[in-house]
Amino acid sequence: MLALTERPEVISFAGGLPAPELFDLDGIRASFDAVLGSPGVLQYSTSEGSPALREEVARRYTADGLETAASELIITTGSQQGLGLLATALIDPGDTILVEEPCYLAALQTFALAGARVVGIPYDDDGLDLDALDRMAAEHAPKFFYTVPTFQNPTGRTHGLGSRRRIAEIARQRGFRIIEDEPYRQLRYSGDPLPSLAAFAPDHVLSLGSFSKVIAPGLRIGWIRTTPDVRPTVTIAKQAADLHTSTIDQAAAAHYLVSGRGEPALDRIRSAYAERRDTMLDVLPSVLPAGSTWNRPDGGMFVWVRLPEGMDAAASLGAALAQDVAYVPGASFFSGPPDERTLRLSFTTYPPASIREGLSRLGTAWGAGG
Repeated sequence: MLALTERPEVISFAGGLPAPELFDLDGIRASFDAVLGSPGVLQYSTSEGSPALREEVARRYTADGLETAASELIITTGSQQGLGLLATALIDPGDTILVEEPCYLAALQTFALAGARVVGIPYDDDGLDLDALDRMAAEHAPKFFYTVPTFQNPTGRTHGLGSRRRIAEIARQRGFRIIEDEPYRQLRYSGDPLPSLAAFAPDHVLSLGSFSKVIAPGLRIGWIRTTPDVRPTVTIAKQAADLHTSTIDQAAAAHYLVSGRGEPALDRIRSAYAERRDTMLDVLPSVLPAGSTWNRPDGGMFVWVRLPEGMDAAASLGAALAQDVAYVPGASFFSGPPDERTLRLSFTTYPPASIREGLSRLGTAWGAGG
């Protein structure tokens, strides 16, 4: 599939890729130029990460309503590494963990490599089935519950305020940790911001963050907001993994954050993505097969579609590729029996005109017009 979608004529809604034309190339270049004034940025660094970068990330958490000290943070080579470090630190082979169903695919892969037994918590019509979360936690005594609470990958769903309180309450009562993965939190286009799960259960929540979606993924800068009980183990895991994240990339990221260019660039990104989301949502009713359903996310990068009874998203992919358009079948995102009718569409990579053309091709593939 990757080889097919790399053809230039293919419009691919499959990858969760930021739009490269929206990267602040001049600002990022200026930050690298500025930090290269000192040879220290080419030297080894501490495993916990650059003090300047940790201070700035901590300041942003605090400004967002979650009091955070720089000492609580460990800088990672993307939040994906952070997920791997937490798996190394927390999971012994055979341990049970809970995940949302469906779940971020690379998280499922990470937990499987660590030898975990993964139990999925389903969604109902109103959101995550919190009674099932409580019941499964009581039954399995999990090490942790993994969630992308804001604009989830793959579904674009967000846990509301009441759900966040209840998830935190269940974690406190049942005695498990929460891994809160928040790479999309700043990509909000509508609705009100919501507090971190850590605000409701500070001793139980480990938070992951990343600059990949809001500055550039090639920087590979992420972080873990830790708790005192796991911080030493996670630090040792980081030392064993790669000693430390790139010194120069950390320095450039810190410089960029304090340069004043980051927020205007992020405003441009949010404005463009909001238009792209709206375009996709406007066009979908005319191209999806009758009986399909889909959500309307307040942010992030994805729309989650469920085709009508009798259709299979994976089986339909060949017809889409024949029309030079691609999507991701939803089955890969399930830890248990998959819903074969689901698929994920990303709306961030292309401008509105290309989104319209790509969806028209999908409509042709599905026999729904265009």
